[in-house]
Amino acid sequence: MKYAWIKKIIGGVLLVSLLLLGFYKPFQQYISIPKKLVLFEGETIQFPKAVPVSASLTTGSGLAIQSGGDSLTLDAEAPGTNQLLLDFAGFPVKKVDVEVLRDFKVIPGGQSIGVKLNTKGVLVVGHHLVDTIKGKKSPGEIAGVQIGDMITEINHHQVKRMNEVTEFVQKSGEDGKPLDLVISRENKTIETKLTPLKDKNENIYKLGLYIRDSAAGIGTMTFYHPQTKKYGALGHVISDMDTKMPIVVKDGEVVRSTVTSIEKGSNGDPGEKLARFSSDKEVIGDINRNSPFGIFGKLNKTIPNGIMDEPMPITLSHQVKEGPAQILTVVDGSQVERFDIEIVSTIPQKFPAIKGMVIKVTDPKLLKKTGGIVQGMSGSPIIQNGKLVGAVTHVFVNDPTSGYGVHIEWMLNEAGINIYEKSTGIPKAS
Repeated sequence: MKYAWIKKIIGGVLLVSLLLLGFYKPFQQYISIPKKLVLFEGETIQFPKAVPVSASLTTGSGLAIQSGGDSLTLDAEAPGTNQLLLDFAGFPVKKVDVEVLRDFKVIPGGQSIGVKLNTKGVLVVGHHLVDTIKGKKSPGEIAGVQIGDMITEINHHQVKRMNEVTEFVQKSGEDGKPLDLVISRENKTIETKLTPLKDKNENIYKLGLYIRDSAAGIGTMTFYHPQTKKYGALGHVISDMDTKMPIVVKDGEVVRSTVTSIEKGSNGDPGEKLARFSSDKEVIGDINRNSPFGIFGKLNKTIPNGIMDEPMPITLSHQVKEGPAQILTVVDGSQVERFDIEIVSTIPQKFPAIKGMVIKVTDPKLLKKTGGIVQGMSGSPIIQNGKLVGAVTHVFVNDPTSGYGVHIEWMLNEAGINIYEKSTGIPKAS
């Protein structure tokens, strides 16, 4: 009986000790370590060292442990995988899979750019009535053509420009035969017939549709990858101003632009950068993708920002921390400047999503000049602790000092740059 009581006392003491240990901050930090860590070659991560805890590695590669003083340091020495084991008094308390990726760096942007997009056909942006001798009608509406549709073929011929459509319309009216249309609508292909009607006042045949074959605007460069020459910009999709729908891009061009003035933002009015394409209209790159994460393509020449022109490492979504950061952007002319912001919250996303961070402008100079985040600032790179973490994407309409940011990890993914390639050398790119 005596020994049984002693065992119970010892067990109780151990139980209380374990419970108290759970409230011990360094121990809590060990427990809060995620089950998987992804580091880049040459990166170091440090944890406070709880005295009772020891650490070891399995027979994997790429990682080294340094234990000394009141901290535990992991050094990512080479690409590979490993497993970190944390023990307390001989009992395992945590097992962490660690993946070391090859060294990866990009050059941050911040430059103001002009964007010219060509659609994969002609975009329908509205209906209108044709004034015929039998009354006012819209042939396009009768044929079931909707706003936001992309007309890609007429009479089995691809159409890319508005003037091509005009030729088909007049010939159809004169021959008295309907047009065979192929339409792209929300990733679906639709076929329909449309009979043009003659306007009694202008004496020409019309579709009863407003159409457009291109779009233009300004934004901000986010990054440039020197090995593949691929870039990413804007951080959000470009939508048509009338239909509010994403523009399906055939191709496009990126040119330099100059900020001429700023319409300062206020509550209910986010403000805007007013800019013009540079006078030489020199094309500095192409556009091959317009996605929810921005526009992407290849640059044909480097465009220095003048303040951060050396390649810098990136931060994955789960590594971004709340706290001070900076953005690079242009508010006057073509000069890129650095401004202070605060990352208010960040979401460690496992899958691509466009709203990964909430940011707030804290820089007095930028607040005085713009009121916070303004249209045209989208794509401005976000820098934290010497690493590129993401880009500005949206402003809060009721609070222009704040807005959303997208994690750089997802923009790189959209650009076709595989940061998870484990081998050394130039990364694979689609």
